[in-house]
Amino acid sequence: MTTVSGAPDARAAAAHTAARPTGLYLPPLAHPVRTIGQRTFDFSRQIAVMAIVNRTPDSFYDRGATFALDKAIEAGISAANEGADWVDVGGVPFAPGPELAMEAERDRVIPVIEGLSAASDVVISVDTFRAEVASAAIRAGASVINDTTGIREPRLADVVADSEATLVITHSLATPRQSHPRPQYADVAGEVAEFLQRRVDFALSRGVREDRIVVDPGHDLNKNTRQTLELTRRLGEVAALGFPTLAAVSNKDFVGESLGRDKPDRLEGSLAAATVSVMLGARIVRMHQVRASVDAMRMVEAILGWRQPVSAVHNV
Repeated sequence: MTTVSGAPDARAAAAHTAARPTGLYLPPLAHPVRTIGQRTFDFSRQIAVMAIVNRTPDSFYDRGATFALDKAIEAGISAANEGADWVDVGGVPFAPGPELAMEAERDRVIPVIEGLSAASDVVISVDTFRAEVASAAIRAGASVINDTTGIREPRLADVVADSEATLVITHSLATPRQSHPRPQYADVAGEVAEFLQRRVDFALSRGVREDRIVVDPGHDLNKNTRQTLELTRRLGEVAALGFPTLAAVSNKDFVGESLGRDKPDRLEGSLAAATVSVMLGARIVRMHQVRASVDAMRMVEAILGWRQPVSAVHNV
């Protein structure tokens, strides 16, 4: 790898470096550059951090800490100030429970979206499966519809198709807020990828643009811990669909059960799960603790050569 004079051969060095395995999966994204709301992302070399604001009294992690309107808006602005690329606003938990009327869900999320969009250019998504809520959210300033039911309500796709919004299509098996005990999969990653491809095809058939689709394998959603761990190991099979993949791993039970940690003590495991997911093809991570998650993802980008250090003075 040197010339006869002893000087490094730059071309040979570059070829040698390029041949080294990195352990990184670069998914074949058909549309890596996405303008979502007021921000543009290049998912071929960028990781987006999605923060979480649940305006519910019974959210699985914060147990209602941001249920009050002022607390919800404050949490969204704080997340944006801490570096979150977008904020996901939810009015109904995924977990089984009584149905919440559409009007009540709408009244929970719309004021948060309006308050956040007035204060920040952060991308805003709404976690809903209802077409009426999605339509109102888009009018209020949301630019992503995050549907954790895999388009259970077909009209939701129509609402997105008639807008400039992005649609997140998630794998889950149960009807909204219903339990799905002891889920069984013969091939969890293969079945999740097949489900997502079918739902993508459905969205496309309703007019949703290909460059407005994101997929989410649904970590822990109707899956037990062993199934979710396998799905994470094989996340490349989902990323290979060619759409930006969202990994919603933060503080979930597969992290807690893997480590024997309760919800307040799952940050380190969540960051590890998010990092591995990115290395296996995810380009969006949905996280509760924003500052730590942003730092972790920016460090991953720096190591991969996707971003420059903020300062580089050590040993210079």
